[in-house]
Amino acid sequence: MDETSASIEITPLPAFSDNYLWLIHAGKHALIVDPGDAEVVEQALQAMHLELTGILLTHHHADHTDGAAALQKHWQCPVYAPDHNQPAYTRLETIRVKAGDHIQLPQFATLTCEVLELPGHTLDHIAYYVNQHHLFSGDVLFGAGCGRLFEGSPAQMFASLQKIASLAPDTLIYAAHEYTAHNIAFAQTIDPDNLALQQRATQTRDLRSQNIPTLPSPLSLELATNPFLRCEQLSRQTAFKDWQPLDVFTELRARRNQF
Repeated sequence: MDETSASIEITPLPAFSDNYLWLIHAGKHALIVDPGDAEVVEQALQAMHLELTGILLTHHHADHTDGAAALQKHWQCPVYAPDHNQPAYTRLETIRVKAGDHIQLPQFATLTCEVLELPGHTLDHIAYYVNQHHLFSGDVLFGAGCGRLFEGSPAQMFASLQKIASLAPDTLIYAAHEYTAHNIAFAQTIDPDNLALQQRATQTRDLRSQNIPTLPSPLSLELATNPFLRCEQLSRQTAFKDWQPLDVFTELRARRNQF
């Protein structure tokens, strides 16, 4: 089989206290999503005998971008970034992408990559939808949770989450942080009778006790257990009776900020 036709593999690279840098690779070629730490990426590339051929950035926060310059200098590879004039991007040689753009790389014949715009956590936030199956959601959607609103409005974040919710249920969510256990603890204060959530809590404890990532998670699981994707269902429950889904979301995000 030609190297360019090899099916992709995706490997999480733990970084800092709870980040995942996602390494997408096929044959000898690799892409890295949100490389906040260049050394973590370089070590993985060396250990796996891979060449870095591209960098994908979801938003401008330092824990997602700080390693990009060193990696680009070493590998002379393209950096794809949101079409915003953030300093994190202007100091790099970047290819700016926006909603509906498709990234194609000759080294990855079996890879398609669509860009989704998902403002809320930041105004520039995008996600990469690879092969209509793998969503690299950055800090928008987490396991059983969602990102804080540092720049965007509740309405923007709610719309972004609804956009994700409309994807195929078997889509796998590759979030950038291992927040699942704490998010589940919060979710259980909101949705205590949710049997799927109770089962997920048990599975998450088992995984984390073995230091195994809880990600990626299927979108179907998020739809069943993530309160931020269940605002319409929650609006029919006693605690939020007759609330509009956006109002439920706004209240949940405010509560999660204090949890």
